[in-house]
Amino acid sequence: MKELTIESADLPESFDGYKIVQISDVHSGTFDSLAKVKKGIDLINVQGADLVLFTGDMVNNLASEIEPFMDIFKSIESKDGKFSILGNHDYGDYVRFKSAKDKARNLEQLITNQAKMGFTMMRNTKKKIERNGAFINVLGVENWGKPPFQQHGDLEKAAQGISADQFTVLMSHDPSHWDYHVKAHTKDINLTLSGHTHGMQLGIDWLGIKWSPVKYRYRKWAGLYTENNRHLYVNRGFGFLGWPGRLGIWPEITVIRLKKLSLAPLPASRDVSG
Repeated sequence: MKELTIESADLPESFDGYKIVQISDVHSGTFDSLAKVKKGIDLINVQGADLVLFTGDMVNNLASEIEPFMDIFKSIESKDGKFSILGNHDYGDYVRFKSAKDKARNLEQLITNQAKMGFTMMRNTKKKIERNGAFINVLGVENWGKPPFQQHGDLEKAAQGISADQFTVLMSHDPSHWDYHVKAHTKDINLTLSGHTHGMQLGIDWLGIKWSPVKYRYRKWAGLYTENNRHLYVNRGFGFLGWPGRLGIWPEITVIRLKKLSLAPLPASRDVSG
């Protein structure tokens, strides 16, 4: 469990204290225990989330991989809903299908399965979350990664119609997207949530020391990064892939509290003339 607070002057007062729970990189095709998965979901539910955001890679390759766990993920509770995006593994690019139609059907079934679990899939789209007449934006783009990963994400389409001073959260699976497009975007995207790297499931993440060999591939690979009052958070992943375990980089559920940043008024001027 990782907890952090994000402060912003753009945040409406009615969202002060708003709680977002992020999960990422479930990779359900590698799960070997219903009980362990349920333990993680129970941990999510005790947080009392206002919003749950899943940032991609529900499966390794096939939509059917999540089916034994659908009832558990359906039990995730959130006051304002559950939203998800696609990660690079969700497209079925790493397995051979009999035809392009079969591959497309696999993706359609994954999206259907996520809907059955209560997730709203966001594919280069946006949602407004309202509270007491005010709102924040949640954007979700399809996977955008450095080659050889596909670049299906369309940030311009997702951000269409939002203004620079509206508090905005973006879900984008691959953190590379932030450096390439997000942090300098003309729209003020306050917080980007990503996953993808898993912290390579290997490294040191203890007492302020954070290192993994994945840093040589991804400059931003775990935790919080801030530039020009824009934030990127990279979740270390819920599941695992490649080898069945983790060493030093443990599975993560992220709890993010939003806080209204009040700008101090300028001191009143005084007339000091003769």
